[in-house]
Amino acid sequence: MGPVSTFSLVARDPETGDLGVAVASKFLAVGAVVPYAKAGVGAVATQSYANTSFGPKALAILEAGGSPEACLEAFRRTDPELPLRQFGIVAASGESLTFTGEGCHPWAGGEAGENYAAQGNLLTGPEVVQAMVEAFKHHATLPFPERLVKALLAGDRAGGDKRGRQSAALLVVGEGKGYGGLSDRWIDLRVDDHPDPVAELERLLSVHRLLFTRPESRRPLQEAEIRWLQALLKREGYYTGPVTGAWDEATEAAFRALIGVENLEERYAGGAEIDDGTLTYLRQKYT
Repeated sequence: MGPVSTFSLVARDPETGDLGVAVASKFLAVGAVVPYAKAGVGAVATQSYANTSFGPKALAILEAGGSPEACLEAFRRTDPELPLRQFGIVAASGESLTFTGEGCHPWAGGEAGENYAAQGNLLTGPEVVQAMVEAFKHHATLPFPERLVKALLAGDRAGGDKRGRQSAALLVVGEGKGYGGLSDRWIDLRVDDHPDPVAELERLLSVHRLLFTRPESRRPLQEAEIRWLQALLKREGYYTGPVTGAWDEATEAAFRALIGVENLEERYAGGAEIDDGTLTYLRQKYT
């Protein structure tokens, strides 16, 4: 198995306690190997000839009350190839650790601080890790998932993996934030094979926000907007009535059908009201 030459950021949101990992690599489907996280426990990135057992083992140690340092000591005792490994760990308390074995391909290293651990190997240089950390701190007012992606994008644009680009992933967990409130897996996005994977990951996050987030506000539809929607609904076969610019039951039924096909149900509450995100999406797709 070759090295998972990678740069990653493991972090905790001090406002919400959410935990996450953002990662990119010149490696197919890096998100299937590197990130692990459990709400209320911690998050882990395991890379460079990745020992994938480190993820579950570290989370078990943290859940039992151990520290990131205790995870490292456990791995020292059990993994004879530890010098080839690299990993970052952030506990639910914000305590963190980054480890780079002396056998990792250069440039390799990391930086850890309260609520974050950034690391990478086979990088263009230390500027990649530095850029991730600086961006993570700079974007402190952004929502946590966007903050992780901005940090990853900064590392990518600073040089990233010296071999090039291929895949990226974002894993964010929070208590009850999974689909239907039944798990902690809030965001789990993967770009497995793409010429610009981190930029694509950023796009996917924006789509996730559109589809799975209720808008903060809606506004009344204007007559011209209703006309445009009626024409769209008529063209797409949802509506057979006249294009009048007046909202009626037939228009609403047709609009609900379109919203259902586009998986935008979370964003529509009925009536002649819309949020700008939904309208922008529909205009971009159907104009």
